[in-house]
Amino acid sequence: MQEIGLYIMAGFFVFAGITHFTKKNFFMKAMPPYIPNHEEMVILSGIAEIILGIGLLFTQTRALSAWGIILLLVAVFPANIYMATSGKFKKIPQWMLWLRLPLQLALMAWAYLYTK
Repeated sequence: MQEIGLYIMAGFFVFAGITHFTKKNFFMKAMPPYIPNHEEMVILSGIAEIILGIGLLFTQTRALSAWGIILLLVAVFPANIYMATSGKFKKIPQWMLWLRLPLQLALMAWAYLYTK
């Protein structure tokens, strides 16, 4: 079961990383105004998600990638708070925007399973 979860998590992060390029405007809109270089940050976080997702698939890089995912989730947490509080995302139900916050913690716990 844990191995299936590993592949699901890896696929999720690779897919999420790709969407940073295919839906770049959405991610740019999610950037809090106090974060500099929005486009570069969106691109870098997308690249990081793809690399870390792929890294989960290899025993040699799995733990490092899992820790990287945890750190990445911490780093993007302000953007998720901004999405929930900015009023810019009216097409997404407000409850979903707030639900994303504890889901980030669940993703961190899930990634932690692969740090050992």
